[in-house]
Amino acid sequence: MSKSKKIVIKIGSNTLANENGTINKDFLKKLCAQVCHLIREGKQIVIVSSGARIAGVATIDKWMRKEDIHYKQALCAIGQVELMDAYRKAFWENHIHIAQMLLTRDDFFDRNRTLNIRNTLFTLVDEGVIPIINENDTVSVEEIKIGDNDTLAALTANLWNADVLILFSDVDGIYDKNPKIYQGASLIEEVADIDELLENITIGESNSFGTGGIATKIEAARKVNNYGIPMILTNGSKENILLKLLDGTEKATLFEAP
Repeated sequence: MSKSKKIVIKIGSNTLANENGTINKDFLKKLCAQVCHLIREGKQIVIVSSGARIAGVATIDKWMRKEDIHYKQALCAIGQVELMDAYRKAFWENHIHIAQMLLTRDDFFDRNRTLNIRNTLFTLVDEGVIPIINENDTVSVEEIKIGDNDTLAALTANLWNADVLILFSDVDGIYDKNPKIYQGASLIEEVADIDELLENITIGESNSFGTGGIATKIEAARKVNNYGIPMILTNGSKENILLKLLDGTEKATLFEAP
């Protein structure tokens, strides 16, 4: 963390949401304060944020159980406005502007689009604006979806040539077994070989609000490690987690890049 200048932070729905599914404004306020501290330390930050659909449900208070793709996309369209407004207000307390970037899988595999993404990212960050990236759910159907924001964060980190990717989760990192079920689960603090890791741990299911579980986080680590970028998986709900990672006082799981 101390040596990293370009940092991508991915915030999942479970970290961002209250138990009733509304946006956790207190979490956002504290997150923004930490991000601003990192910026004052000379670091550049890009945020990949989930939460559009849950924000849509909380805003309109219906369609939560609708499985039709059109309703899901409608909820994301409604919620994206609320999500960005929450980020805008939280960051503006520290006099920092944000920018929204909505991307699809095709954007990362088309040379012209990729170049445009890179140019926009570099311009925003160089000008002190924080890009907040999410998948463009209103146009993404199953066949062309990235699928989860762990993968989106990894693709973004690779494209921007980040120094480190940080994934916020609701656990402290990778355990040998599910710590929510097994009391004696042990935290794995360093991972040098992902294939060996997969042979020695038990992977559970995805969580209630999010689309990705531990498996997608491990695959995100594989994607960035292949580009020489380390990844940290940590508990995003812990108080001042970014600052504690920075000074080395908080445990997490580090996926080391070869």
